[in-house]
Amino acid sequence: MTRTYLIKPVLDHKYSFITHGEGIYLYDEQGKQYIDGSSGAVTASIGHGVQEITDAMKEQSEKVSFVYRSQFSTEVAEQLAKKISQISPGDLNWSFFVNSGSEATEMAMKIAIQYWQEKGMNTKNKIISRWMSYHGMTMGALSMSGHIQRRERFELMLENYPSVSAPYYYRDVNYRTIEECDDYYAQELEKEILRVGKDHIAAFIAEPMVGAAGGALTPSNGYFQKIKSVCDEYNILFIADEVMTGLGRTGKMFGMEHFDVTPDIMAIGKGMSAGYTPMAATVVSEKVMEPIRSGSKVVMGGHTFSANPQSAATSLAVLNYIEKHHLVENSARQGAYLKEKINELAEESEIIGDVRGKGLFVGVEFVEDKLTKKSFESRLNVANKIVEANFEQGLLVYPANAGADGLTGDAVILSPPLTITMEEVDELVKRFGVALEKIEQELLGTLSKN
Repeated sequence: MTRTYLIKPVLDHKYSFITHGEGIYLYDEQGKQYIDGSSGAVTASIGHGVQEITDAMKEQSEKVSFVYRSQFSTEVAEQLAKKISQISPGDLNWSFFVNSGSEATEMAMKIAIQYWQEKGMNTKNKIISRWMSYHGMTMGALSMSGHIQRRERFELMLENYPSVSAPYYYRDVNYRTIEECDDYYAQELEKEILRVGKDHIAAFIAEPMVGAAGGALTPSNGYFQKIKSVCDEYNILFIADEVMTGLGRTGKMFGMEHFDVTPDIMAIGKGMSAGYTPMAATVVSEKVMEPIRSGSKVVMGGHTFSANPQSAATSLAVLNYIEKHHLVENSARQGAYLKEKINELAEESEIIGDVRGKGLFVGVEFVEDKLTKKSFESRLNVANKIVEANFEQGLLVYPANAGADGLTGDAVILSPPLTITMEEVDELVKRFGVALEKIEQELLGTLSKN
């Protein structure tokens, strides 16, 4: 075998080569077809090989692909920022363009801290996050993340930000009602604010629905209203990490719209460019921008490729495509159908413990015992086995953490492109069911021997 010069996720793993994609499908060098049931990493939201997008990319490349944001602006970057303002809730009118979701959440953290500095409150420089959360791999974003496996190698270098629980009703050991759980989560946040001191906390950050760290953990309709009320009471900004959940993924344009709460700052990415180019944004409210505009007039941050016109044109084309083809509505419709079909599998399965999520963002948690909700032992590596079995069936699913400790449980996320049809959902579920049956038989055989 010819040696590789590319650092891949697992160095000695033999990866297939993808040659092309069309719609929800990818094809490798052997001609094998895969349903992109995870949109890559919940990214390729409008599918592969969309001519309207590649045409927009070509058109912009023939004009100019890069200018440095400290020297110029461009009409297409201005148009993209205006578009985001138009589709965003409340007064989220200002966009700071970056290259990835990690940069977007880290920029959100920095803007939150600068907001208080501009108001003369320099002690408000800490962020409260949640255990079972993931906000990115840069040092600031990872500091805000409660994803234990991704933190552990760098723990000594990180700020110790995560401090409260994510809403995980399936694993409430006290058998409380959902409303009682929400009261507990709000009280937990308040206690943490009082412990640290409200004059030291700049913001609270949360994913509308927890992705990689929780397998689409989904709060009740009232959870965020109670959380936002606590933030407002103690003069703390609320940052919504919509990198996974934004731009139609959950059946609304933004995940927070399900809960009738408008954040002060919002991070978006992934589906913003649908994988056609690296692009993300920190979207900031008029409230947060006001003291900066009347103060230093400079948002302290930036990256070489921020707001480059090539990526801006691509993302603008993606957002226009989502609206033109009513993909938010399709996400809600097909997502409800997908969840219904996975729940039907769960009724027959001995290892599916919970099915959750909204729109085309569906989490499936696996357990050894459905009655006690006991997770499988880590040595069994169940989530990865599920992923591999689906891969063999030509279906790509996204692994996620789960379980009482957010570390030893197993889950996957199903998040196909928003363009998926009912017939394609049926095919996805068929392949998922075959893979599930295979792994279920293997696991039950292994456990019966022990």
